[in-house]
Amino acid sequence: MKNIGVLILAMAFALVNTSGGEEMAAIYKIPVTTIQGEETTLQQYAGKVLFIVNVASKCGFTGQYEGLQALYEQYTEQGLVVLGFPANDFLGQEPGNEEEIMEFCTLNYGVAFPMFSKITVKEGEDQHPLYQWLTGKDTNPVFAGKITWNFNKFLIGRDGRVLARFGSRDQPQDPKVIDAIVSALSDK
Repeated sequence: MKNIGVLILAMAFALVNTSGGEEMAAIYKIPVTTIQGEETTLQQYAGKVLFIVNVASKCGFTGQYEGLQALYEQYTEQGLVVLGFPANDFLGQEPGNEEEIMEFCTLNYGVAFPMFSKITVKEGEDQHPLYQWLTGKDTNPVFAGKITWNFNKFLIGRDGRVLARFGSRDQPQDPKVIDAIVSALSDK
C-alpha cells in the first residue's frame, strides 16, 4: 500500500512538471517574422534570457535604442538577447516599413540585436500572438495588462517565464532593470 502511494505521488509530480514545462515553453512556439521577412519562432532563443521591447522610431523614448544596444553588447555572452518589435500603435510613431526601420536603427543607434517585423501590440483583434501571451492574464498572471506606450519591456527567464515588466519610462540602464537582468542571467 505504501508503494502505491509513492507511485501515485511520483506520477502526479511528473504530470505537474510536464504540463508546467509545456506552458512555460509556450513563448518559444509563437510564430514571429524577422525584420528581414523570415518566418520563424522564438525557439532559437530557448535557454536564453530575453528582453522583449515594443519599439518605435519617432517616439520621445526612441533614444532608448542606445541603452538597449548597450545591454545587448554587455550581457550577450552571458545569455541575454534583446528583441525589438516595432509597432505603430501609438500616435503613428513607427510609420516606416521594415527596411526603413532597420536602416534608422542601424545608422542612428548601431542596433545589432534581433529586430522583427512591425506588429500590433495593443489589445484588440489585430494584437500579435506574442503580445497576447505577454499581456494575457491566463498566460502571464503576474505581469499581465495592456501595453500603454512604446518601449514597454518584458524580461523572460531561461525557462520561458516572464520575470519582470518595465514601463516606457524605465530606461534600459536603470539599476532596477540591470539588477533584474543580472539576477535572471545568474539563474541557470
